[in-house]
Amino acid sequence: MTSKQIHFYFLNVGHLFDHLFVLIYATVAALALVTDWSMSYGDLVFYATSGSVALGLFTLPAGWIADKWSREGMMAVFFFGIGGASILTAFAQSPLQISAGLALIGAFAAIYHPVGLALVVEGRSNTGIPLAINGIWGNVGVGAAALLTGLLIDIAGWRAAFWMPGAICMTLGVGYVWYLAKREQTGAADEKSAPSKSASSPEPVWAQNVLVHIFAVVLISTAIGGLIFQSTTFALPKVFEERLSDFAGSATMVGFYASIVFCIGSIAQIIVGVLAERYSIRLVFAGVAILQILFLGLMESMSGAFALIVAVIAMMAAFGQIPLNDLLVGRIAAGSWRSRLFAIRYMVTFSVAAATLPFVGWLHNQWGFGVLFVVLAGSAVFTLLAVVTLPRAGSEAVPEPPPAE
Repeated sequence: MTSKQIHFYFLNVGHLFDHLFVLIYATVAALALVTDWSMSYGDLVFYATSGSVALGLFTLPAGWIADKWSREGMMAVFFFGIGGASILTAFAQSPLQISAGLALIGAFAAIYHPVGLALVVEGRSNTGIPLAINGIWGNVGVGAAALLTGLLIDIAGWRAAFWMPGAICMTLGVGYVWYLAKREQTGAADEKSAPSKSASSPEPVWAQNVLVHIFAVVLISTAIGGLIFQSTTFALPKVFEERLSDFAGSATMVGFYASIVFCIGSIAQIIVGVLAERYSIRLVFAGVAILQILFLGLMESMSGAFALIVAVIAMMAAFGQIPLNDLLVGRIAAGSWRSRLFAIRYMVTFSVAAATLPFVGWLHNQWGFGVLFVVLAGSAVFTLLAVVTLPRAGSEAVPEPPPAE
C-alpha cells in the first residue's frame, strides 16, 4: 500500500469519526436523557444548538489556518481535539454542561470538512469517486452513531457513548502523527501538502461569471441540503422510536434500524459519484432533488415497515447530494485556497444546521414529525429550481475534470 493510500484511509476514518461524534447526542437525548433528566425531547434538542453553532463559527478559521499553516497538522489537531472533547462531555452533570461539551466537540469537528476534503481532492484529476468513497465513510459514521450509541446506552449507559469513541479517536491520532513522521523520514515528500501549493494536475481557469454562478448554486443547495441533512439525521432515531414501535422496542433496536438506513443511504454517494463523472452534473443533481421532494413528502404519514422503506430512499437522496456540492467546489477551486472555499461551503451548512435543531424540537413539540417532512420536501423544491439554472452539458460552463496526465 502506498503512502498516499494510507493517508486516504486516515482521511476516510477521520470523516467517519467527525459525523459519529456530532450525532452521538441525537440518540442520547432521544433514548436516555428524556428519562434520566426528566426533560422533553424538544427541550433537550435545544442544548445541541451550541455544537452546531460552533461547527459554523470555526469552519472558516480552520480552513484558513490549514491553508496558511499545514493541512496535515490540522488533521492531527482534529483527531486529538474531538476525541478529548467527547471524553470531557461524558462527565456532564447538567444540560448546560453537556451543551458546553457539545460546543467543544463542534469546534474540533469544524476542522474536518475544509481540511480533510481539500486533502482528498488534492493532486487528483478525477475527484468524483474519491469524494464519494470519502462520503460513504462519513455516512458510516452517521449510521454508527445511532447503532453504537444505542448499544452502549443499553450495555454501559449514555456516558460510555461519549468517552469510548473519544478514547479510540485519540489513539487514532497517535497513529496519524506516527504516519506523518514516518512519511517524512522515508522521504515521501511528494505526498505532503504545502499551504501555498498543491495539486500536481494543472489548475483549471474559469470565467468569473461562471465561478460566481456555480458557487451561488452550491451555496443555495448547500443551505437547503444542510437543513434536510441535519433534520433527518438528528431526528431519525426519535422518528423510529415513535413509528417502528412494533419491532423496535429498545434503544439498541432503534439504533440498529437507523444505522441500517444511514448505511444503505451511503451507497447513493458512490452511485452519484460515478454518474457525475459520466453525465452532466446538472442532470444528476436535478434527479437527486426530485427524489428528495417525493420521498421526504411521503415520510409525512408513513409508519411501520413502509416508513422504513421510504426512509431508506429519502436518506439516499439526502446523502446523494453531498458529493455533488463537493465535486463542484473541488473542480473550481485553486489549490492555494481550496480549504477556504470548502470552509465557506460547510460554514453555510453548519450555520443552517445550528438554526435547524431548535426548529426540529419546536415542530416536534407542536405537531410531531409529520409537518417537519412536509417542510423538508418543500425546501427541496428550491434546490431543484437552483440546480436547473446550471448550464447544460455541451455549452457547459459546469467544469469538467481536467484530463489526467
